[in-house]
Amino acid sequence: MECKNLTLVRVSIAMIRLRFLILLALAASNATAVEPPLSDDFSDPNLKVRRASRGVWVMEGGIAKVTQDDELYKKFKNHGPIIFYDIDHKDAVIEFSYKAENAKSVVFTVNGADGHVFRTVTSATGTGFRAFPPSDDHKSIALHQLKQPLAQGEWTHMKIELKGPKATVTLGDNEPITVEHPSLDRAKVNTSIGFSFGTLSVKEFSIQ
Repeated sequence: MECKNLTLVRVSIAMIRLRFLILLALAASNATAVEPPLSDDFSDPNLKVRRASRGVWVMEGGIAKVTQDDELYKKFKNHGPIIFYDIDHKDAVIEFSYKAENAKSVVFTVNGADGHVFRTVTSATGTGFRAFPPSDDHKSIALHQLKQPLAQGEWTHMKIELKGPKATVTLGDNEPITVEHPSLDRAKVNTSIGFSFGTLSVKEFSIQ
């Protein structure tokens, strides 16, 4: 009888340990980065996956807005204000609208764990599309140049479709532009919208 009771105790302990391990696994899975879909209307200034930095971002009326602080620009080695979204994705559709006021450039970037993956830079000379193959020197490759200057004082809608080695970008009223490079076909950990000088407003960010 004593042996049987000891066996039952051992089984009970094993079951408790198993349940504990299951709970740990569930907690770990819940702690991983958020995945799409996400829609940000900027009603929550403390949204967990959003990091707004390098300036005082004001979020009200469905809009996030900031004016570059020149001292902060110098502090961050000539980098202006930026919004990061820490969302794991690979193939995804990202959309948002922005309004630049006296800005020199607006930069959209998707990043992997090993650095930049894809970037567009819109300035007075147009919009450049660049890929960043994994390398020690982080050099980029020019994929396309859209010869339309950065619009000032008006809303511009931007849509980026990432699928495998391809990125299709629709900027404002322009026809969609598709670029391709093998390095685009890798996992991304976040996406960002940044700019330099002047003021930038962002609204209606979504990723699916």
